[in-house]
Amino acid sequence: MQVHKTVSREEWLAARKAHLAREKELTRLHDEVAAERRALPWVKVEKDYRFDTPSGQVSLADLFEGRNQLVVYHFMLTQGSDHICEGCAFVSDHVDAARTHFEHNDLSFVAVSRVPLSRIEAVRKRMGWKFRWASSAGSSFNFDYGVSFTKEQVASGNVGYNFGTTSLAHDDLHGLSVFYRNGDEVFHTYSTYARGVDVLLGAHNYLDLTPKGRNEKGTMDWVRLHDEYEDRPAADACCA
Repeated sequence: MQVHKTVSREEWLAARKAHLAREKELTRLHDEVAAERRALPWVKVEKDYRFDTPSGQVSLADLFEGRNQLVVYHFMLTQGSDHICEGCAFVSDHVDAARTHFEHNDLSFVAVSRVPLSRIEAVRKRMGWKFRWASSAGSSFNFDYGVSFTKEQVASGNVGYNFGTTSLAHDDLHGLSVFYRNGDEVFHTYSTYARGVDVLLGAHNYLDLTPKGRNEKGTMDWVRLHDEYEDRPAADACCA
């Protein structure tokens, strides 16, 4: 961490007010970008996607649970692998408390992974999460929404992840997609990937207020599953 000079309260206050002006610029820009996001065009969902859940097989429309808006978090679990993505788990640790509030403002949440439901339920039980988590195994949902890729795509070295801006090449990656339901019709309104989901990480916002910030050498290299912090050595950067 860089060495900081020590100043009088008056000098600190002047510097803080100057920085406040920059923070206000960022707040206004954030509001402008959010408005642009809401104004993006939509795509009608034509496929009849089916998902396995503990209560049986359901449709995409069923996942709304009577609400008009749905966030799908594409949780990175790969068939045939025991690995649990630390970054996806970090995001998921923030969900349950938040959804208590946003579910009362016409927004539903579900995580979706391309593995059998038994694998999902084992991870959910271990981590103690209560949010809904469905399996898209057997459907093209993950492929259609840019988070799962064929062996041929992975072998090419660039799967076109994050709208072609990121050169990651894995079977499964993470992301978030938003849908809107109007009666029986469902529309895809937005998707984001890679660091686009950073906005969901409240812990980062706390760290960003501090002198050491996120204190990392690579993206989220300090993050562990919440039941492994005492046992895990230093890790590589997570999920870029």
